[in-house]
Amino acid sequence: MPMKYLHTMIRVSDIDATLAFFDLLGLKELKRYDVEAGRFTLVFLAAPGDEDAQIELTYNWPPEDGEPEDYDGGRNFGHLAYAVDDIYDICQRLMDGGVTINRPPRDGRMAFVRTPDSISIELLQKGSAKAPAEPWASMENVGEW
Repeated sequence: MPMKYLHTMIRVSDIDATLAFFDLLGLKELKRYDVEAGRFTLVFLAAPGDEDAQIELTYNWPPEDGEPEDYDGGRNFGHLAYAVDDIYDICQRLMDGGVTINRPPRDGRMAFVRTPDSISIELLQKGSAKAPAEPWASMENVGEW
């Protein structure tokens, strides 16, 4: 299988209220990462028995002197994520097809592209990152991702 669905990410302004909502819906927390350096928390949820189809909740901590961010205009929807067999191969295929690589896989691990309707798609190398390689290693980000 060359590609596998991983998760859909949504940004949340109130992690506790959002977790309570998804608990009522029947989703269960699978894992959580609190990243102090980046001031955010990631929580992965799934329906029992369907752990491969996950939702990633991203909670950006409020500034120490401010209020939590209020998401509007679709900023709360983050991206779809897929694990791929060869990140360089799929990025080349997309680029050859006229798709802009918004965040090139400089690290051999992660890339972002957008659909024609600007939905962000994250591509993650299955297993370990590939060794950095050109032209990817020196490509700059383009636009938003």
